[in-house]
Amino acid sequence: MKEINNKSDTIIKVSDLSIGYDDFLVLDKLNFEIKRGEIFVILGGSGCGKSTLLKHLIGLNKPINGDILINDESIVYSDLENKEKMLRSIGILYQSSALFSSLTLAENIALPLEEFTDYSNELINAIASLKLSMVGLEGFEDFNPSEISGGMKKRAGLARALALNPELLFFDEPSAGLDPISSAELDNLILDIRAKEKTTMVIVTHELDSIFTIADKVIVLDKETKNIIDEGDPHYLKKHSEHAWVRKFLNRNNLKQI
Repeated sequence: MKEINNKSDTIIKVSDLSIGYDDFLVLDKLNFEIKRGEIFVILGGSGCGKSTLLKHLIGLNKPINGDILINDESIVYSDLENKEKMLRSIGILYQSSALFSSLTLAENIALPLEEFTDYSNELINAIASLKLSMVGLEGFEDFNPSEISGGMKKRAGLARALALNPELLFFDEPSAGLDPISSAELDNLILDIRAKEKTTMVIVTHELDSIFTIADKVIVLDKETKNIIDEGDPHYLKKHSEHAWVRKFLNRNNLKQI
């Protein structure tokens, strides 16, 4: 269990954040907070900026204006040394899993440990096996990514994201390409890891089953206003959102078409 004493309940604070590409404004003056230990989901229609926002939260892109604080430190304005330190507390599961095909699963997980620690090879191998066990892949250390299913690749990617015991995990469409059973298994794994590790998770997804299973809080981005049009518990917003589009989005499994 991670030590969280003497830390604010807020792990991420976004203040007046404006993001885009060159002269094209994607989102303007966003303000929101993510609580420690929360599963926080970013929603919205196509082209509203969900993945772009995620890239800014993990420091890949620099905003036009505004700031992003992680544990009260700016990931936007930190110097390179501090930014690299902050990034070591972050794990990322990419939509494609992004495993190196020429490496075994254990070797994929070992990469961040070899890069950012001075652990012995014996300890690194032990940690790789432990992380694979945590995601239900015990005994698959010597398998290559091409030898396992899509759902197993997602879990292996999650094991690598967990390698450095991050405080924060970011997911970009984790259920993309998975069948309903594999998707449900991944949801249960996300909840299990949060319960055991107290990890804060930020997730971009449009899968309703996943949203209602795992999300503590959602924000809904809007392409027209370039801002958040609603936020809160998805179960509440499904029935009580003041925005018809939000209610329609969250009830679309009950509709023949949107």
